[in-house]
Amino acid sequence: MITLTMGSHWIAATIFLLTYSQTCSSGSYPNVVSLNKQNFDSIINHNSVVFVNFYADWCRFSQMLKPVFGDAAEVLRKEFPQPGEVLFAELDCDTNGEIAAKYHISKYPTLKLFRNGRVAKREYRGQRSRDAFQTYIRNQVKDPINRLSELSDITTKIDEKKRNVIAFFNSETSADYVTFKKVASSLRDDCVFYAGIGDAFRPEMTAGNNIMFRPPRTKDQDMLYLGSLTNFDLLLTWSYDKCVPLVREITFENGEELTEEGLPFVILFHKPDDVEIIQTFNQVVARELIHEKGSVNFLTADGSKFTHPLHHLGKTVKDLPLLSIDSFKHMYLFPDITQLGVSGKLKQFIADLHSGKLHREFHHGPDPTKSPVIQGGVGLPDKTTTKEVKKEEPSVPPESSFVKLKPSENRYTILRDEL
Repeated sequence: MITLTMGSHWIAATIFLLTYSQTCSSGSYPNVVSLNKQNFDSIINHNSVVFVNFYADWCRFSQMLKPVFGDAAEVLRKEFPQPGEVLFAELDCDTNGEIAAKYHISKYPTLKLFRNGRVAKREYRGQRSRDAFQTYIRNQVKDPINRLSELSDITTKIDEKKRNVIAFFNSETSADYVTFKKVASSLRDDCVFYAGIGDAFRPEMTAGNNIMFRPPRTKDQDMLYLGSLTNFDLLLTWSYDKCVPLVREITFENGEELTEEGLPFVILFHKPDDVEIIQTFNQVVARELIHEKGSVNFLTADGSKFTHPLHHLGKTVKDLPLLSIDSFKHMYLFPDITQLGVSGKLKQFIADLHSGKLHREFHHGPDPTKSPVIQGGVGLPDKTTTKEVKKEEPSVPPESSFVKLKPSENRYTILRDEL
């Protein structure tokens, strides 16, 4: 028998910790795929559902999550063995910073779901247990289509308050239906999808299979899809445009849901009857900022109802209209609302959010600028003679007004440079 001394206990403990660290390293779980710059797009685009753990090795919460994530991956691999159906993956954010930045990873570990190549707007914030992961994934692969049984269901079973996509098919084995189901899976959080199949819906198929969009709270305003029913990208683009408008209205009823998407708010506070400023905002977003649709939420709000955010900004209803970014940490006020329609102004304001300039300047004062050398009345840049403009005193940005609606982030580790 070997008797362990205090020293041998320490050695044994050290060996255990080293072994644990090795088993938790990237790629240590056979059913969790390690992502990197070379394979990221290919894997995301060629699997229906990809559940990604964005982690950092130095983060102890990341290390704690790895075995749990790996166990869930093993169970679900057996449950969904078909290649391309469900995949668990992980990405080391320290060695793949560009990808992490693209998806705005601000806490470790962060769990995001990708469906058919597109990231879901709501990151996973549920319990971090094997059973919780299994339940979550099972719900994600459930049939996203609600079946209609008879024609009368079109008026009696469809929730008129929702954004609805309604389709009619001769058969659910057709290529048209397969494409529709794939689109429904991708946008299941944004629209409700319905399908009527077979002879009972023949009156709706005089020209063959068809798909239409029904806006909320409307009658006889269905919009017919006119593109190819088997072209996934085309149908997805059309459906996304209808299901996720560029600019949405935030209300007390949908505020928590919008906050849960995890995207900063670019929010226009307006007077109830100020239609002109709302139109200007929509036009600028549509003209210059479509590419930001997955990075921020463009919203309008009745400022006479949302007085609390105005108070955080040091403003009142008398100051409307106002435009602000709420990053869920601070609120940043667009400096001059009269410049909203000027090309590039709002675009630069949002770019300054992404680059950290808004946050940096609020805490440390304006970034250094250069003064040109005046030669003959003309300002010319000169690296050897330019001088820094004296910084103004820094100010403190107002705290976020909507952050309290978000689920707790206490279980996360913040980015290393914020420690």
